[in-house]
Order: sequence, then C-alpha cells, then structure tokens
Amino acid sequence: MVHKKHFSLVEAIEELIEILPMLNEIAGLKQRLDEKGYDVYKHQYFGGMGPNGEKFFPQEMEDLAALAQNIERRGVQLKGLENGLIDFPHIRANGEEVYLCYQLGDPEVLYWHTIEAGFAGRQPLDTL
Repeated sequence: MVHKKHFSLVEAIEELIEILPMLNEIAGLKQRLDEKGYDVYKHQYFGGMGPNGEKFFPQEMEDLAALAQNIERRGVQLKGLENGLIDFPHIRANGEEVYLCYQLGDPEVLYWHTIEAGFAGRQPLDTL
C-alpha cells in the first residue's frame, strides 16, 4: 500500500465538507499570487531570483502552504491548487488501492481512478 490512511466513500464525503472552504481559499490565494507575478511552484517572482528583495515569501504563499499542509495532514492528497483537485486514498472491494477524486466545481465526490492512471483515468463511482 502506498498510503497509511484510506477513506470509505462516506468518510471522503464527510472530509470534503470539512476541507472545501480550504480548497476555495487555496484557489483564491493561488489566483492572487499569479496576479502579483509570483510563481508558487518555484517560490519566486516570475523572472526573478528568490522570494523578493526582502528575503521573505508573500503572506499569500505562507497562507497557501499552511492550508496545503493541513489538508495533507488529514491524509488527503492535494493535486491541483487552481482547480482544488484532491484525491482520497481508498481500497476497492478487490483490495486494490485507488483514489476517490474531487475537483472544485464537482457537486460531490463523483469519480475514482487508479494510482497509475491519474486524473486522465477518472471513472464514475458506479464502476468502482
């Protein structure tokens, strides 16, 4: 098994209710950082060296990192900042470890995919 913690579908839905505000906040922080010209993946301003002349990260980056760590500590995999893409580790009835998949805009957890297939291999829950 890749993950220590696994969610049933009911547990994933309950957890989603708790972390949905954080996903929305992360998406908003990412957008604000993009507007400022800050690359969250390189931890620097676009075309620049380092965080900035003051040698500290923008507060939005600090807030985003804290929210992302909170989500990860819960056992949820944060896969996309802009679109609030997350995966809940899950064990299928056949014993296979897979992900229950959600992204902002979905009304609830509607999809799953194998670990290897990733987002591109999403399938409806009724095929789980």
